Amino acid sequence: MTQAPLPPLHGVRVLDLSRVLAGPWATQLLADLGAEVIKIERPGVGDDTRHWGPPFTTRTDGSRGDAAYFLCANRGKASVELDIATLEGAEAVRRLATTCDVVVENFKVGGLAKYGLDYASLSKGRPELVYCSITGFGQTGPRAHQAGYDYMIQAMGGLMSVTGQADGQPGAEPMKVGVAVADLFTGLYAANGVLAALLRARASGVGGHVDIALFDVQAAMLANQATNWFVSGQAPGRMGNAHPNLAPYQPFACSDGSVVVAVGNDAQFRALANALGAPELGEDPRFVTNAVRVEHRAALSAALSALIIGFTQAQLIAALEAAGVPCGPVNTVDQVFAEPQAVARGLVVEQTRPDLTQPVRTVANPIRLDGAPLVAAAPPPALGQTNG
Repeated sequence: MTQAPLPPLHGVRVLDLSRVLAGPWATQLLADLGAEVIKIERPGVGDDTRHWGPPFTTRTDGSRGDAAYFLCANRGKASVELDIATLEGAEAVRRLATTCDVVVENFKVGGLAKYGLDYASLSKGRPELVYCSITGFGQTGPRAHQAGYDYMIQAMGGLMSVTGQADGQPGAEPMKVGVAVADLFTGLYAANGVLAALLRARASGVGGHVDIALFDVQAAMLANQATNWFVSGQAPGRMGNAHPNLAPYQPFACSDGSVVVAVGNDAQFRALANALGAPELGEDPRFVTNAVRVEHRAALSAALSALIIGFTQAQLIAALEAAGVPCGPVNTVDQVFAEPQAVARGLVVEQTRPDLTQPVRTVANPIRLDGAPLVAAAPPPALGQTNG
């Protein structure tokens, strides 16, 4: 009988000095990949997000437990209560750091130096240490010492300028995304930076200081919208649910719900026209290529809307899937996890914690290795669960 392979980061020890979302999201990913993650929390209080509710869990003694927000980003970690503002607490964290391969923190620039927990202090004599700092604006630049939060970064980083209804439409205003995407993407970039530095450390003995800024990440996330501006010289604006470079690529109303139709090429558009019983649309000079469809977006949308409203959601999805046209329903969150695909892929992780009355349910790590999901075995910890 062959033994199951060890997780990819088995043997890697991470000291997690971060809180809220971007840092914890990065360290949860490292925990899912097999690292041992030790989360340092303020005595009696813990990570701020333990209190970001409702909703809250319920402890077995009937008292209020952790907020759901905390649970989403702290799976697989140990929790140790230490006050780094005290001499004893700072010294204990410094000793712990000497046993770790990675340190992740999201304090203000320079904020940990007075405790001897900054990169310069902890890396003395330890060139192999990987130290990741997550801040709003990075370690350099005129805003380096300013705090940054997801909402303001979505605004400053341009995301809100391209999100929301177009000017002149009902409800037109810059709009944030419904989840803290700047924080979440920052966590992913941070984890990638840590893994790259770990590879270098293993190969050369040189780790390094990984500098991750929410503002930089949000700028990078502009992706095609940024390069649209680089190429055209025109800053993109809000387009509601339309796509700046593709058409049709938007939701359409059926008789009983909405379906997103995502046409990525001209052959798919002709298949869409045929599936809707209007093959002439596929030959219309205004619609034969994506470039002209984008140019005549309003006329195309009107023509398709008039056809699609006669379908139920199920009828449209069945017709388009049979024709090979990408599409999907606009699901609510509960409907997402009821999807047969979500059930088949095991997207819900259910774990137990003895101090809570209900199981802890979180969303699975989407990475699969050799066909198996990579998810830390332990649930998000109770505050101070690993003290001593």
